[in-house]
Amino acid sequence: MRNDLQPAYGGRTWDEAVPEIESEPGALSLSGTLKWFDVTRGFGFLVADDPGIGDILVHFSVLQAHGRRSLPEGARVTCLAVRRERGMQASEILSIDLSNAVEAESRGRAGNDRIDPAVLADDAGPFEPVRVKWFNRLKGYGFLVRDADSADIFVHMETLRRAGIIEVEPGQPLLARVVEGRKGPLAVVVNPS
Repeated sequence: MRNDLQPAYGGRTWDEAVPEIESEPGALSLSGTLKWFDVTRGFGFLVADDPGIGDILVHFSVLQAHGRRSLPEGARVTCLAVRRERGMQASEILSIDLSNAVEAESRGRAGNDRIDPAVLADDAGPFEPVRVKWFNRLKGYGFLVRDADSADIFVHMETLRRAGIIEVEPGQPLLARVVEGRKGPLAVVVNPS
């Protein structure tokens, strides 16, 4: 049934954009790529393949049927989703593909010996001014540069999240406490400047 009062999605109405699934009234079968997932808060967001849909909330409770409490960034997910007051929310996960996920990539690396930057905070220097050089959300990391020199400083997404920073842009000023890691300078604590 078409409802002409529904918003248009890519030139189509909601009903035309995505077919309704009969098992749950209003549920839609959608696919997308995981943008981020906050393990502490227990939720994250998919970027829907159809740009007219917007982001889809994924709560950890819908992952339990798959033996998971979280998903790595870059995971491909097909789900049933329903429109809630604040937007689309996954009500059931149909499939999870981890072949392009950050977690799947890191497991395949030889000698994967990541260290949680938070455990190095006691050894870090004082806060110093830095700027974002680049940051890739799908990979979950990026680099900062010191205002004093041009040395690259590795920064992991979890370090930014601990500071409550969700998005960063190239050139954005921050304050960082830095340690000398095995592969070079590493930001272990960041704050907005």
